[in-house]
Amino acid sequence: MGWRSGVRELRPLVHLLLPFFIHGIAEEMPISVLVDFTTSALCPPHTSSCSKSLYIVALQQTVVGIFKMVVLPLIGQLADEYGRKPLLLLTFSASIFPFAVISWKQSEEYVYAYYALRTVSSIISQGSTYCVMFAYVADIVGENRRAAVFGWITGLHSASQFIGEALARFLPEHIIFGVSTSLLIFSSLYMLMFLSETLRLPPTKDRPPSLRFPNLIHILRQRFSSMTNAAHLVLSSPTLRGMALVSFFYELGMSGSVTILLYYLKAVFGFDKNQFTEIQMLVGIGSIFSQIVLAPLINPLVGEKLMLCFALLASIAYALLYGLAWAPWVAYLSASLGVFYVLVKPFTYAIISKASSSANQGKAQGFIAGVQSIAHLLSPMMMSSLTSWFLSGSAPFECKGFSLIFASIIMMISLCFACLLEPQSHHSIDEVQADLETPFLN
Repeated sequence: MGWRSGVRELRPLVHLLLPFFIHGIAEEMPISVLVDFTTSALCPPHTSSCSKSLYIVALQQTVVGIFKMVVLPLIGQLADEYGRKPLLLLTFSASIFPFAVISWKQSEEYVYAYYALRTVSSIISQGSTYCVMFAYVADIVGENRRAAVFGWITGLHSASQFIGEALARFLPEHIIFGVSTSLLIFSSLYMLMFLSETLRLPPTKDRPPSLRFPNLIHILRQRFSSMTNAAHLVLSSPTLRGMALVSFFYELGMSGSVTILLYYLKAVFGFDKNQFTEIQMLVGIGSIFSQIVLAPLINPLVGEKLMLCFALLASIAYALLYGLAWAPWVAYLSASLGVFYVLVKPFTYAIISKASSSANQGKAQGFIAGVQSIAHLLSPMMMSSLTSWFLSGSAPFECKGFSLIFASIIMMISLCFACLLEPQSHHSIDEVQADLETPFLN
């Protein structure tokens, strides 16, 4: 019955989920190929460890983290003010250009051009796509069913990643970027033609003059007021404030691990595209089951908080096992824990959504995503430097995976904050939010 109910909840979201699924396939396909391609383009032949490729990825993530601190909350606010569909179109189409460039020609110059364009597209779309999507879902799905539907959506994303990894495993490398670009274009066009807007916007004539005829001063003043409102909204709610801390320390550990993991496995065990796709497919198969079947069944029994703590514990074990890996098979064992750590995302968004009113979904999700982007800023350079140091001959002691062990310790702090959470519904803080919104309504 719960499964059928979940399917019924997803029916109005078909025109969102289909392009989302295709977009996920297109984004995932080039990942395993990109490691080998970047290493071969930027480093000497027959080199397993390549510091230049590590640092260019870390630099990209650092720049993305700097700008996302502003862009993510801004996109969340714009989605509340101007509608979900325009912002979804923006975030979905941003990835087209970098993949189109690298599919045109695969050389060192085009690698640099790809990373420059990919940095811009990541600033726009990384994290913000989920923020706007879950705000869209919150407009349609009831509060009690959101955690299950969020799990279905992230499970669908895991399924798209699995298919993308399978295609990358069997398609010739030279056509992967072209296929990815074509799928990205298709998903954006489909959304443009078929997706309906869910946010009820006032007619143009009823909007304030600053929204109808914006100028720079009005725009800056409005953005500053909206950001202040979003910050006050999150900080005044114990649940949202706690989730901001949980998200920060989790992303500080996990984003750095994800940034360096494939390069670490290539340097230590000599993994190539085939091993990368096998590991990612292993995670994909299990995470589809855990998010689509397991999470909706268990969540009503134990609640979002316990599910989040369990997923954080799996994340800690995931990074720790990779850091201590003494043989290639240990990497596969660690990857199997991805079945559970993927649950962090849906239950994070579910707790945030439940603690926010309908009118503030974008603001709350965007602000906490902005907090996560601060972690994305700090983590990659730190993790890349640690990884490069401990893979070199000048390491203070023998532990090639020390950076991943350090990441697991950081995620333990996130687990401690999660254990202290007392999740609450937005109905218990309506009076606070009404006080915050009154000046803007007036």
